Amino acid sequence: MKSVLFKHRSIRKFRPESIPEEVLRECLEAASRASTCGNMQLYSLVVTRDAALRERLSPCHFDQPMVREAPCVVTVCADVHRFTMWCEQRDADPAYDNFAWFLNASTDALLAAQNFCVAAESHGLGICYLGTTIYTAAEISRVLSLPKGVIPVTTVVTGYPDESPELTDRLPLEAVVHYEKYTDYTAAEIDELWAEREESELTRRLLEENGLPNLAQVFTERRYVRRDNLAISRSYFALLKEKGFFNN
Repeated sequence: MKSVLFKHRSIRKFRPESIPEEVLRECLEAASRASTCGNMQLYSLVVTRDAALRERLSPCHFDQPMVREAPCVVTVCADVHRFTMWCEQRDADPAYDNFAWFLNASTDALLAAQNFCVAAESHGLGICYLGTTIYTAAEISRVLSLPKGVIPVTTVVTGYPDESPELTDRLPLEAVVHYEKYTDYTAAEIDELWAEREESELTRRLLEENGLPNLAQVFTERRYVRRDNLAISRSYFALLKEKGFFNN
């Protein structure tokens, strides 16, 4: 398992062959064994293998080629709909149409997604998470006919890799781990934690290509800019209301 976790890389180019049914099922079963709030399994995994449907999903992910090329696209959804139906059919009064339960369902969904990904990589498959899911969640919901109480939180493309990219860097462990209580960072510590990344050849090329003085500005002025962040947030917030997660 260590060899799988420590060798993870995002794969964006896939060979055309399909995933054997028994392999895909094992990955999905691994997802279903993830930890879950109250054993409620507040998630659904929409597995899209049909080429025409993947074609319809592609614009939702900014037409990244891997959505069409990967044989399997899994849209991971927070889902209180199924559990609510079960309660109502047994004369129980569900109260899961609120933001707290969106968070619980999202946690369930992401835990299941990661189990799926680890299982997939253990079978020699490649995976890539698509953050674009949040950007166009309303359109994805329409394409996949998601009912009230179901909302996309991420997407995983998977298939047999047609590339072997280098491992991406990570911040040192000291950046993300706090023992006993949260210890805030000094300005000097922030500089030290990012020093290796800022001094890398990749960063040098990015600064040159973007004409910017530092890596932080590549993020704030090119990748995830304020205008887009706010527009995406408003769109997703509106979808949360439409899907019934704001009875607060």
